[in-house]
Amino acid sequence: MDPLETIMTRRSVREYARRPVPAGTAEQLLAAAMQAPFAGSEMPWHFIVIDDPHILESIPAISPYAEARTPPPLAVLVCADLDAAESRDLSVQACAAATENLLLAAHALGLGAVWTAVYPDPDRMLGFANLFSLPDTVFPFALVTVGYPAAQPLPDSRYREDRVHRNAW
Repeated sequence: MDPLETIMTRRSVREYARRPVPAGTAEQLLAAAMQAPFAGSEMPWHFIVIDDPHILESIPAISPYAEARTPPPLAVLVCADLDAAESRDLSVQACAAATENLLLAAHALGLGAVWTAVYPDPDRMLGFANLFSLPDTVFPFALVTVGYPAAQPLPDSRYREDRVHRNAW
């Protein structure tokens, strides 16, 4: 799938088939995530790969938007490391870019995924920080659930000319 097709056809997937994600796929997703741009000299992210069914089943209690009819076989918690970033704002931007790369890589590999927001919700942030014993200088940014889609949502065009301004408002 070419890059533009990947971007234009990617959709959020919240229903997963009961099929495991092959070994090594998480590393491919993380390699793509880590290709994201970032400001400064150090990558400001860390990733927690979650494939333990018991942990995956406990996540909707922290983040209700991560609930799926069939629990995903894999999830990735994207975390921002404040010690590695020049500022919180720059770490948020970098983690957003890494999360998008992860989503696009999943789609290109035939997987479905959805970005569920953790940051800036204080309850979700605290829940994930406690669940994974995050250091004080690291905060959870987003949870991406990943698996083979049970159904593939159709792509839609989100282009809106009324949101485009040329040379001035």
